[in-house]
Amino acid sequence: MAGRLFAVVGPSGAGKDTLMEAALSARPDLHLVRRVITRPTAAGGEVFEGVTLDEFQRRQQAGAFALSWQAHGLSYGIPADIRDQLAAGQDVLFNGSRAVLAEAQQKFTGLIVLHITASIPVLAARLAARGRETAPQIEQRLQRADHALPPGLNVRVIRNDGALADAVAQVLAALQPESV
Repeated sequence: MAGRLFAVVGPSGAGKDTLMEAALSARPDLHLVRRVITRPTAAGGEVFEGVTLDEFQRRQQAGAFALSWQAHGLSYGIPADIRDQLAAGQDVLFNGSRAVLAEAQQKFTGLIVLHITASIPVLAARLAARGRETAPQIEQRLQRADHALPPGLNVRVIRNDGALADAVAQVLAALQPESV
């Protein structure tokens, strides 16, 4: 039986990476994708592979990415080897972008979207605390926080403004197979 692909999306500061790591701790059978990003690895945040734009473009042309997109002046790629994990029956989670969901749905039948949300004051506080963006950049991210998802997706909404344990429980429930 093939594994399921989960796109974890939501505004910056919603806690996507934190919730994915917590899900992996509770479910070691999951595969968390390590994104390739044109940002120095030392920039911190999530665990990712930092590459130059030239290297990213070389890999993209070679077909090394199942999905890729640009956001915030950076290029992001999901390695093509996720197909191997799915074929092996593993459930796969990737931190994605709302902009790539329609393409992901076309390429991966059965895609499930975990839409992580939080209130604007919570997002603002988290973005300020992580210290990667300037105040104007934070404001720009907050303005995009409520952008709609493309229609026709299988979306499971996770609210992450309260206790982390509550949001983790929501994620773990959302990862359960649907009853028929």
